[in-house]
Amino acid sequence: MTDLSLPSSGGAFRREAAANLKLALPLVVAQIAAVGMGTVDTILAGQLGAQALAAVAVGANYAVLFFIFFHGVLMACSPIVAQRSGAGRPAAETGVFLREILPLGLAVAMVWWLALRLSAGPLIGRLGLPADTSRIAVEFLHALSWSAFGFSAWFVLRYTAEGLGQPRPILLAGIVGLAVNALLAWGLLFGHWGLPALGAAGCGWATSIAALVMAATLALQYQLRPALRPVRLFHGRLGHPAGDSAEVLRLGLPIGLILAAEAGLFVMAALLMSQFGESTVAAYQIAINFAALLFMIPLGMGLACTVRVGQAAGGGLGAAEVRFRGRVGMQLGLLNAASNALIMLLLAPLIVRLYTGDAAIGALAVKFLWLAAAFQFFDAVQVTANGALRGIKDTRLPMLITVFAYWAVGFPAGWWLAFHAGLGPSGIWWGLTVGLAVAAAGLAARFGHKAQSA
Repeated sequence: MTDLSLPSSGGAFRREAAANLKLALPLVVAQIAAVGMGTVDTILAGQLGAQALAAVAVGANYAVLFFIFFHGVLMACSPIVAQRSGAGRPAAETGVFLREILPLGLAVAMVWWLALRLSAGPLIGRLGLPADTSRIAVEFLHALSWSAFGFSAWFVLRYTAEGLGQPRPILLAGIVGLAVNALLAWGLLFGHWGLPALGAAGCGWATSIAALVMAATLALQYQLRPALRPVRLFHGRLGHPAGDSAEVLRLGLPIGLILAAEAGLFVMAALLMSQFGESTVAAYQIAINFAALLFMIPLGMGLACTVRVGQAAGGGLGAAEVRFRGRVGMQLGLLNAASNALIMLLLAPLIVRLYTGDAAIGALAVKFLWLAAAFQFFDAVQVTANGALRGIKDTRLPMLITVFAYWAVGFPAGWWLAFHAGLGPSGIWWGLTVGLAVAAAGLAARFGHKAQSA
C-alpha cells in the first residue's frame, strides 16, 4: 500500500506540492463555478415561490446523476493528453486529438439529451408530487436537457487544457459561465430586460445557454492564449471517431461509473434520511451541502494529481517519480482534510446559522457536520488516489473497488446501523464513512501496486 505518512522528503515535497497546488487552485474555483449554476438556479427559483423551488430542486437532483456520469466519461481526455504532453508530443497533435474527440462529445451529448428527456416525465410522475409541481419539474428538465451539448463540449475542451497543465483558461470560462447563468436565470424567470417570463423552466434554459457560452469562451482561449495557441484547434477539419475516441471511452466509462457510484450513495443516503422525517432530511441537506462545497478542494487536488502523474508516466520519468507525485497528491488531500474537519468541528453552529434559523433542524445539522468531519480524511484519500490512478490510465479495477466499497459495504452498513443497530440517522453517516474508508484503502493500495510498473 502507498505510504501516506507525512511529510515526504522536505525540498522535493515542497516542489511537488507547489506544482500540484498551482494546477489545483484554479480548478477548485472553476469546479465551484460549474457546480454553482445549480445553486444559482435553486436560489432564484425560491424567489418565485415554494412550488418553483420544489420543482427545480427535484429536477436538479435528478439531472445531476446524468451530469456526473457523462462528465466522468469525457474526463478521460485529461490523462491521455497529460501522458502525451509528458512524452513531449507536439502540441499540434493535441489539436488533432481535440478535433477527433469533439464529435464524440457531440455523440455523448445526444445520448445524454435523449436519456434525460425520455426519462424525466415517467420518473417525476412516480414521485408523488402535486400535479402542477411535477409538470413544472418536467418543463425545467426538458429545458435543462439542452445543456448536454454545451457541457459535453466544455468537458472535452476543459480536460484537454487540463492535461496540458493550463488551468487558468478553464477558470476564466467557468466564471463567465456562472455569470451568464445568473443573469439569464434572473431574466428568464421573471421576464426582466425584455426576455420572456418562463418561470422555473427559465432556469433550465439559462443553464443550457450558459453551458454553450462557457464552452465557446474556452474554445476562444485556444486561439488567444499563447500557451494553447500551438494546439491549432481551429486549423483542420473535425475528425471521425476512431482510435482516440475508443481510448476515451475505454478509460472514461469506468470513470463515469466511479463518479455515479459515489453520487448515488449520497442520493440513497438522503432517501434513507427521509424515513426519519422532514427535519432530518433538511439537516442532512445542510450538512452534505457544506461538505460538498469543501470537497471541491481535494477534488481539485485529485484533478491536478491526474495531470502530474500522467505527465511523469508519459515522460518516462520512472516508477519512483510516478509514485512520488501520486503520494504527494494524497498527502495534500490529507492535510486539507484536517483543515476541513477542524472547520466542521469548531464552526458548525455558525455554519448552520447561515442555512436555517430553525432551532431543531439547526441542532441536528450541527451533529451531522461533526459526523461529516469524520469522513473527510477518507474522502480526501479516495478522490486523490482516484486522480493518481487516472494519471496512469488505470480505471477498470478502481471502478470495481469503488462500487464494492460503496454498495457492498457502505450502503449495507449504513442501513444496518440506522435501522437495526439503533443508531438512527447517525448510522447512515457512519455507513458513508465506512464506505469511503474501504474505497480509500483499496484505491491507495491499488495505486501503490500499479505505480511500481508505470
